[in-house]
Amino acid sequence: MFQYIIKKIGYSILVMAGVVMLVFFLFQGFGDPSRLVMGQTGDRKTQENIRKELYLDQPKWKQFLLYINDVSPVALHSREEIRSKKLKGFFIGGEKKLAFKLPYLRRSYQTKREVAGILVEALPGTIMLALAAMALAVVAGIPLGVVAAVRQNSWVDTGAIFSSIVGISAPSFFMGIIIAYVFGFVLTKYTGLHITGNWFDIDPETGKRIFSLKNMILPALTLGIRPLAIITQLTRSAMLDVLDQDYIRTAYAKGLRRRTVIWKHGLKNALNPVITAVTGWFAELLAGAFFVEYIFGWQGIGKVTVDALEKLDYPVVMGSVLVSAAFFVMMNIVADILYGVFDPRVRM
Repeated sequence: MFQYIIKKIGYSILVMAGVVMLVFFLFQGFGDPSRLVMGQTGDRKTQENIRKELYLDQPKWKQFLLYINDVSPVALHSREEIRSKKLKGFFIGGEKKLAFKLPYLRRSYQTKREVAGILVEALPGTIMLALAAMALAVVAGIPLGVVAAVRQNSWVDTGAIFSSIVGISAPSFFMGIIIAYVFGFVLTKYTGLHITGNWFDIDPETGKRIFSLKNMILPALTLGIRPLAIITQLTRSAMLDVLDQDYIRTAYAKGLRRRTVIWKHGLKNALNPVITAVTGWFAELLAGAFFVEYIFGWQGIGKVTVDALEKLDYPVVMGSVLVSAAFFVMMNIVADILYGVFDPRVRM
């Protein structure tokens, strides 16, 4: 099992290296970053200093190596770089140090703040929204898929299939607009919900943040519709295959209760494709909630990224893409480990 995990981590490192390379070259050549940093005013000397600070006076290949050195957790940095970039980690050596550090995602062109700090502030909102959406999809999708498989060709099965097709076909941004308009505007008097909101409210008297789940309902519902539909379909299909196996008939022949056979023996062996959907969609919800967060004004990585794109703040966008890719990679590793736990044959 240990070798299996090490192998998957090795593949993941290669994937992240490819993502870093793609992100760097994709965002090269879009305007002059030095002009974006200093604005429309500023003399030539200021622009040259900014270009030097951003390594824009270096050839492209060297800019790429310097970017790799910044975002890599293992790198070489001088004392001055460690001080000026405020790197956090463990450093070994003299003037030139071997650094085991947190990746440095550089600074925002617009706010001059560290990109990592901006994303860390936005991350809790995205994680809470993704967890709520995935919890809705799993809690409702797996039982619905099991019931649809057990009662195949009944009205429950037909309704589950129809609802899944509608859920898969409807884009999140379209459903977001409809749900926001109906429940956050037309029926707001009855639902008490609003079109926009965040995971906290501001106390009018003290000015402090107050944790609030009410504003999460509509964006979580919007974000959870598609994974709910897919998990329902996958659970149904997997359960139909499992219920035809010989060991299920043997379990019935031994006199086990129907509920025990279905939920303990059948569902456990039907979970592999569902695990794929859950882990994959959770990573996608973390990385792909851009439009939903923007529609509902939910303060998360998606909204921060869209705002940065509007302002051509490329370090924030690049950092957001890298963080999103890292989530995909980590969730794939988690999925592979869960495969090995539920089905030891996968380790082979």
